[in-house]
Amino acid sequence: MRPLAMLLCAITFALTSFASSAASNLGYYGFEPDITTNYIGTSKKKLGFVRVTVELMLLDMGNLEIVEHHTPLLRDAIVEILSKEPEDKVKSLVGREEIRKKCAEAIKKLLKVETGQEIIRDVLFTKYLYN
Repeated sequence: MRPLAMLLCAITFALTSFASSAASNLGYYGFEPDITTNYIGTSKKKLGFVRVTVELMLLDMGNLEIVEHHTPLLRDAIVEILSKEPEDKVKSLVGREEIRKKCAEAIKKLLKVETGQEIIRDVLFTKYLYN
């Protein structure tokens, strides 16, 4: 019984150390300054804007320089998506999540086209303000 327990402990330790080493190279890149753009308001007299702090979760911090190089392209994609969204979507929690997912898909696709590799794991909105 004791050798079996020792074997299970060794397997658990090996799997845990493998998982932590695979995840240890993850990192984040934040856009500076925040992204601010107008969105489609419900009335023509009212001009709405949204300000978002965006963080990219990188699969490998070794790709940080590549992401920095392509920041203008990625920023443009996010502004393009945000500016086309209607007010009700910008102001709702469900809509905000849909917008975040659209941004993540667009950024992943752009970086795949530009670099030929998967660089981004996810896109996070750490601050989201609208008026």
